[in-house]
Amino acid sequence: MSVAETASQNAHIARASASGQATDRPTADLSAINSLGFAKAPADTRVVVAMSGGVDSSVTAAMLHDEGYEVIGITLQLYDHGVAVQTKGACCAGIDIHDARTVSARLGIPHYVLDYESKFRDQVMEDFADSYLRGETPIPCVRCNQTVKFTDLLTTARELGADCLATGHYVQRLQTPQGPVLRRGIDASKDQSYFLFATTAEQMDYLRFPLGGLTKDETRDLARKYGLAVSEKPDSQDICFVPNGRYGDVVRRLRPGAVEAGDIVHLDGTVLGQHKGVIDYTIGQRRGLGIGGRKDADEADGPLYVVGIDAAAHRVIVGPQSALACYEVHLSETSLGAGGGAPVAGHPVLARLRNTAPAMPAILEAGEGGCAVVRLNDPQFGIAVGQAAAIYDAADPENLLGGGWISAAPLAGVDGELS
Repeated sequence: MSVAETASQNAHIARASASGQATDRPTADLSAINSLGFAKAPADTRVVVAMSGGVDSSVTAAMLHDEGYEVIGITLQLYDHGVAVQTKGACCAGIDIHDARTVSARLGIPHYVLDYESKFRDQVMEDFADSYLRGETPIPCVRCNQTVKFTDLLTTARELGADCLATGHYVQRLQTPQGPVLRRGIDASKDQSYFLFATTAEQMDYLRFPLGGLTKDETRDLARKYGLAVSEKPDSQDICFVPNGRYGDVVRRLRPGAVEAGDIVHLDGTVLGQHKGVIDYTIGQRRGLGIGGRKDADEADGPLYVVGIDAAAHRVIVGPQSALACYEVHLSETSLGAGGGAPVAGHPVLARLRNTAPAMPAILEAGEGGCAVVRLNDPQFGIAVGQAAAIYDAADPENLLGGGWISAAPLAGVDGELS
């Protein structure tokens, strides 16, 4: 067992003891259970590692190989290779496929590149474009986890006879009497639990996250220890299929002719200017509106923000920051309590409404048909439909209960519907 894994195990056991939870490694006869939770030797345990070509997935493969597991690396080609080669700072770009292959060769493990371009376009990119055209702000990385990675790739891993699928996500997986649950990664600055809110109990049973108990610095130290060429490689920053972060360009390419110009309107009905398409705007946006300030506005109002998008009428609605206040968030396609018991109605929770935002105290009211309402204790600003809400247990803030897609976020400072 590696030093990193041993330290991670000890930390897991200490936290579990304090909370009364079990870990993936039962305290009884630890020698019979390998570090991935299987009652057999690492050499008899086949693991498929999803390798993006970055330092995290590369170290995941190296750690498991070092511990004696039978490791198979798989890299997914998700979109046009010509575009991929030109994309820097995004995961799964052309150079990343090369890096994953190079790391696999150094480790001496099999490595395969699977063409998932068609699946990725159908299940992720098309949804991304349609969501923007509806005036929403999508998160394609979550959709990718829901579909391509944790559905299609997981199926492929099973077909290869793997005991589990390991990824380089910074999230912890702990075993409880009710089944495996997900917890925040030790490194708060790299925690990726927000993006995994939709992981099902069946998927969690098969998934492993070896880096959940490590910091990013520790991961890079391991990359240097293993002599991996990607040890100093920068983290991916952009959505993989969006070169230079220009979302509008991708939508216009996928939906030619669907983007229409329209008015930029103040909450009071005054037309302040025109835009070239609602896809270029998102709720809470302040810069790049193309209208400047209002000469007749009260100075107390401050700068203008996007407070609403009426995609059907091709209107972008702006107003003061105070108009963005929201106490209530409606969720659809919820996934709550997988493996850890669903929260009851009126359950105190912590709601994380953006990946970069802190989790805020709230009350969760679960509804029917996969819907729920999150009632926030304090107002939040700039909540966009199409984003996700990750829900954590207020009594145990590290524990991810699940989440859902934001389908509505009524503004407390606006009377009636925006129009």
